[in-house]
Amino acid sequence: MESAPIAVPKAMPDPMPTRLLKFHAPEIVFGIDSMAEAAHAAVRLGGLRPLLVTDPGLIEAGWVDELLGHLREQCVTPQVWSAITPNPKDHEITAGHEFYRAHGCDVLIALGGGSVIDAAKGIAILSANGGDILDYAGVDKATMPIPPLVVLPSTSGTGADVSQFCIVTDTTRNTKITILGRALVPDLTVIDPRLLTTMPEWLNAATGLDALTHGIEAFVSLGHNQLTDHHALRSVVMVTENLVTTIERPKEMPARVLMAQAALEAGLAFTNAILGAAHAMSHQVGGLLDLPHGVINGVLLPHVVRFNAEADPAPFATIASYLGIADKRAPELESALALADRLQELARRVGVPRGLADLGVRAEDVPVLARNAMADACITTNPRPVDEAGLCALFRTAL
Repeated sequence: MESAPIAVPKAMPDPMPTRLLKFHAPEIVFGIDSMAEAAHAAVRLGGLRPLLVTDPGLIEAGWVDELLGHLREQCVTPQVWSAITPNPKDHEITAGHEFYRAHGCDVLIALGGGSVIDAAKGIAILSANGGDILDYAGVDKATMPIPPLVVLPSTSGTGADVSQFCIVTDTTRNTKITILGRALVPDLTVIDPRLLTTMPEWLNAATGLDALTHGIEAFVSLGHNQLTDHHALRSVVMVTENLVTTIERPKEMPARVLMAQAALEAGLAFTNAILGAAHAMSHQVGGLLDLPHGVINGVLLPHVVRFNAEADPAPFATIASYLGIADKRAPELESALALADRLQELARRVGVPRGLADLGVRAEDVPVLARNAMADACITTNPRPVDEAGLCALFRTAL
């Protein structure tokens, strides 16, 4: 099933035609019952002893056994590593790498959500580059080619299956590091919407809000361009039209397919346009409290939209127009604020708390959170310049 095409709006200024653009994306297989394609790809990429990275929930749901069956049909000997928790920790990446080496693995397959996929990327980095995973925070720090990577996302929102990002929790400093590099784009992502049907409701909501944040931040990012805008807009529309349906009627496949597509397109947008303040801030809260990333985004996004719209409301007004919540003739700031209100309403409807304080953030945490957010790679493409004091104010507003 496909959603209706969404053209890049004429209201947006044309991107600079002479600007050199690059668009990173893996090979993508999309569709119901497409899981077997991951096994074929593993063999094609040279796998004889692939490492399947997953988590206990995917094992319990039966998806791991199904994938192992496909792999064994290809006459390979898969190994399974599932000692991963949400928001993967630095020491877990180390343990996964040791498992990979001890079993002589050659190709990595990630079956799971963003945490599983980030863990697989971290293992891949260490297998080729050595050292400690925290050494690679920043842009293009991993210089040696990583092993082949095949990904099957089981959630509809993180975008890790197509992105050049890897997010890891630094357990010493209680923060998250961002590893960014085009080598981290998987070789193949297989998107089988069936996998989304076993997500718990809270995870469905969280990852859907993550996809929504990806789409909005990519659309307004300083790195946006004519190759990313289309994907960003489509993802925002599809999430707002389908997320609630997947929560209220979780087995309804048409909405699941559209959410899978929304997550994919949001991922393609943000891995090329990068993100903004909502993600820079969310990474720090998640690192401090080990909370679901998408839930934190759901709290922060409306506040960041209002902050950024004060400087330039035009792109937010465009999004509001495409969502049908603002008249194109209305003042742009008015439309942007209507968008922020709509985002807040959607977050409440899917169960997100009203503020960061409800998640456990204390006023005394704000200075450290703001300082760490200023060092996050995502802050560099936020459309409105912001300093540490400004981030402190934003965090306090979101409490």
